[in-house]
Amino acid sequence: MTTVPFTPVGIDHVVFVVDDMQRALDFYQDVLGCRPGYSYPALGMEQVWFGSALIVLWDITHPGAASAVPPVAGGRNVDHVCLAVSPFDHDQLRSHLKAHNVEIYREAFHGGARGMGYSFYLLDPFGNRLEIKGPAEYPDGRAQP
Repeated sequence: MTTVPFTPVGIDHVVFVVDDMQRALDFYQDVLGCRPGYSYPALGMEQVWFGSALIVLWDITHPGAASAVPPVAGGRNVDHVCLAVSPFDHDQLRSHLKAHNVEIYREAFHGGARGMGYSFYLLDPFGNRLEIKGPAEYPDGRAQP
C-alpha cells in the first residue's frame, strides 16, 4: 500500500449545478435546514452549510458559471450525495417533505460511513439525488452512542 502524504478528514463540499438560484436556496434552506454560507455573486454561486460541510449551488444561467455548464444537456456526473443527519422521527420527516411537495422515491436500511441506518432518498428541484441518512442503529433498534 502506498503512503499518502495527508490524512483524510471528510467531505468538504459538494457542487450542484442549478438553473434557478432562489429555488435552490429555498429548497436547501427550508427543506433541508441549511444555513447560508459563502457567496460568490460574480460566479453565480452560493454556498450553504449542511452541518460542517458545504453544499455549493452554481447557477448555470449566470454568465460567471460558463465553466460549470455540463457539456451534454441533462448529463450527470454524480449519482447521489448522502447527507448524514441526527436521529429523527421517520413520520415527521415524511410529513415535512410532503408539506414541501418533496417526494421520497426510496426508503432503505443499509450501511454507510457511520454504520447501518435508515435512509430516505429524494430529488432536489434540479434532479440531484439526495440520501438523508440517520445515525447507525444496533440490531435491537437502539441508536448507536
